[in-house]
Amino acid sequence: MKWRQIVVIASALMVSEFISAGVSSAELKRPVRIGVLTMSWGPTPQIVGLRDGLQDLGYRENKDFYLGVRFTQGDIGALDAAARELVKHDVDLIIADIDAETMAARRATRQIPIVFVSAHDPIGLDLAQSYAQPGGNITGVTSLDVHLGPKRLELFQEMLPTLKRVIFPFDAADIYAVDMANAYREAAQQLGIELFTKALHTQEEARTVIAQIRQGDVDGILVPSSAALNIPGFILDVSTQQSIPALAGAAFFPELGALASYGPDFHESGRQAARLVDKIIKGANPATIPIEVNPNIEFVINLKVAKALGLTIAPLMLFQANKIIR
Repeated sequence: MKWRQIVVIASALMVSEFISAGVSSAELKRPVRIGVLTMSWGPTPQIVGLRDGLQDLGYRENKDFYLGVRFTQGDIGALDAAARELVKHDVDLIIADIDAETMAARRATRQIPIVFVSAHDPIGLDLAQSYAQPGGNITGVTSLDVHLGPKRLELFQEMLPTLKRVIFPFDAADIYAVDMANAYREAAQQLGIELFTKALHTQEEARTVIAQIRQGDVDGILVPSSAALNIPGFILDVSTQQSIPALAGAAFFPELGALASYGPDFHESGRQAARLVDKIIKGANPATIPIEVNPNIEFVINLKVAKALGLTIAPLMLFQANKIIR
């Protein structure tokens, strides 16, 4: 079963629950309408974490808030229209998954509060004036994903001592992935790894290029964290078909067939964002709500995938892992 199909199934199972989720605050005059913008095919760990975090704060589903999600299925170009649609539906607050979603939301409104869940460089992207005083209508939780790129590549090399050639396919229009490619290039040079970065422009190009990756041409594949162009799905397909180890930045990828992941706990990013949403619901101005950093990093290894690839993971690597899928 392909990665994209799995996500679509997850979406079908969860959509009724997510289109109407909830919150508890006695002073609310009506349920708060929260619009969510994501490039994915279904609820991401960030969105699930947001809902869980709101519930932990006492917010009740279908009583205190509604959560309406707009999925663009890997299409960055569709984010602007999806953001405008949320504004048209008069949402009270917008949740944006990562950088591209946040920028689309900001282009759509300068009045409705926006909370990003895992933007990697809010200052550099001019989404905020500072971490302490964001200014404007945006605040949120920033991840360390791009900064963790060098360590991720180092762990890949430690797991696979013969790792010499690695490829990183990414969407050329995805700023998040472009910055990640730069981080990987610097790390690869330090580690003596030959890194091939491949900027892709359409989903069909991504499908074709990634399907041509062959065992022997590269020793490993790096998976981008965003769903842009369905590149992660195509990578997981070729990783399985060609027996090429894949390393990702999000923990749900090993559950879908990647060898391992090292990166932020995106579910926890969502839970942190819930606390910021709570402040806004209670009347705080997002311009004065400090941006938070998610310090929770997790290293996940899938031993079933390792066995299928004919790999033996050293005990020291297993000791370092936060989670092992057996």
